[in-house]
Amino acid sequence: MEYKRILASALTLTLAAAVAGCGDKGSSSESSEATTASTEPSTVEATEATTEELEPPKPVEASDPNAITFDDGDFSFASPKTTDDDSAQGTLEVVEVQGNKMLRFTDDGNNHANGTVQKIQIDAVKLLSHENVAKVRSIQFDVYADATASDFKNDDGELLKAPGWIGGGGGANVAGDKWYQFGEWSGGEYNFEMSGAAHAEFKFVLAAGGQCWDETMEEAVFLIMRWGAQNEGNMYVDNIVFYDENGDSLPIEKTVDEALAAADQAEAEARAELEAALSGEQEAAVDKAVDDGIAAAEEALAEAQSKADEAIAEASSMIAAQQ
Repeated sequence: MEYKRILASALTLTLAAAVAGCGDKGSSSESSEATTASTEPSTVEATEATTEELEPPKPVEASDPNAITFDDGDFSFASPKTTDDDSAQGTLEVVEVQGNKMLRFTDDGNNHANGTVQKIQIDAVKLLSHENVAKVRSIQFDVYADATASDFKNDDGELLKAPGWIGGGGGANVAGDKWYQFGEWSGGEYNFEMSGAAHAEFKFVLAAGGQCWDETMEEAVFLIMRWGAQNEGNMYVDNIVFYDENGDSLPIEKTVDEALAAADQAEAEARAELEAALSGEQEAAVDKAVDDGIAAAEEALAEAQSKADEAIAEASSMIAAQQ
């Protein structure tokens, strides 16, 4: 009987080991499946991240209540400076980019080829009171550039319709009929036709020594210049703000002459629209009169023809009766 007990115990141990082995095998399989499952999402996410399309940069909205945004379409205080030997040739206009209006230096298409400098001149006297002109210690604004040709070559040697690096500097006339040089600004866009904003700041760092504007100046101009263009294109400016020594923005107070000029421009545009509308109405009235006249003439001709036919018929009847 003793050997039976020993045999039974051995059989029990063998069965227990087999069951345990099956359990371990199941756990290992489940663990492997779990590991595989956990790695799959990260692979998909990585693939999605690498194939995500780039979005074109958006214009910056003004954050200061005293910013010049060009939303009213007025740029009578700005002019293109095209008379210097290195000046690019072009004109100024207000255009809308993705719902945001800004001032554009529209180049004649030869800036990149000729290596010239796009220049926009702003007169602060037409924007600020004389008192506040003297308080200006810094000027901030946003600069953009676009591409109008496919002449930008990237690192892979591809020619793209993108502005590439954009940058420049500026300067201003100051008291004593001197020229003050500001610092530089830069930005870039290598994937799309239009760049994002390159935020620039011009500072009168030598204001304590009189290198700034004063109240007596009849013209206080500063230049925004773009140089080193890597492609043909235009320059844009938006959100100009003037700041005093405390970093507070100065209120825009357009001069009376400027206000009158803007009013005259608005009146001229209104007159042109009215004349165009009247011209359209008059043209329509003339067309209607001509059409009515033709219809009346045709009706009169038909009536005369009918009467002539009746007269001929009556005359023929009388002749036949006499015979």
